Amino acid sequence: MNLLRRALLASIGAMIAWKPLSATETSPDSGEETATLTEAEETSVTPRHVLCFLGKQGDLSPLSDAASQAIRDFATGFSIDEDYSQAEPDDRMSQSFAVCWDRVEADAWSLADEEAVAGHQSVLYILGPSMAQAETVKVSMLALRLIERLIDAGAVAVKGESAGIAHGLDRWRELIRQGAAAVKAADSLAQQRIGRLAFAKRPLSARGYLESVGFHLVGLPDIYVPETAGSERQVVAIIDAVAEEIAERGLDLTLKERHASLSFDSTYEVDEFKFNPYGIVRLPE
Repeated sequence: MNLLRRALLASIGAMIAWKPLSATETSPDSGEETATLTEAEETSVTPRHVLCFLGKQGDLSPLSDAASQAIRDFATGFSIDEDYSQAEPDDRMSQSFAVCWDRVEADAWSLADEEAVAGHQSVLYILGPSMAQAETVKVSMLALRLIERLIDAGAVAVKGESAGIAHGLDRWRELIRQGAAAVKAADSLAQQRIGRLAFAKRPLSARGYLESVGFHLVGLPDIYVPETAGSERQVVAIIDAVAEEIAERGLDLTLKERHASLSFDSTYEVDEFKFNPYGIVRLPE
């Protein structure tokens, strides 16, 4: 099956019950582990961004023209997906965005954002380039610049399909501002952190753990924390802290100090956008 089609079906079909004040979702494949990748093999699997933009007009040209210009200007390797973009509304989008809204950041989206999704008139998909690990942060910062360009061109809602994450326009603008400041300061750690907050989803529930999805988009393994480690908010803080430790101090030292393990067993298939080729860090119970 076409990779983008698989990603879209997973995003749209992942509607599950969620508690109104909860940040937790259930991973789409929370049963048996379905993919195993050895550390030697992981270098052959590369992540990429898939971005979804909703337009307010039944005409793709305002967004597609802006995207094409951005690709010429700076977003090298990105491309418009002609097969699934459409100059008409997609009635599944309200359901899909409902699953994907970030439920961690306060005021990550508003009623106006929900109404914009419900009232959209066109859908544009953009595919990012396959990324080597060393290029993930740089490309993710370019993805933020691309999102800025399309918001300015009239996009009313934006979703990252590679991890199933959506923010409201105000939150996207704040992430874009932070990313631009980090790039200007040449602060690679800040860029990685902002890319992680922009394009990854956390926490999802999987077999006794709360997990992140999408850290591979900034070159990091995903983090699995036992559900018994605390409240959902406490677990999110642990996930973020471990990611920062790996970025700042390295994976080996973090594993040692956290008494954690690195696994390449995943609930996602190797050819899915959510599969993390850099592995999964599992914290002990």
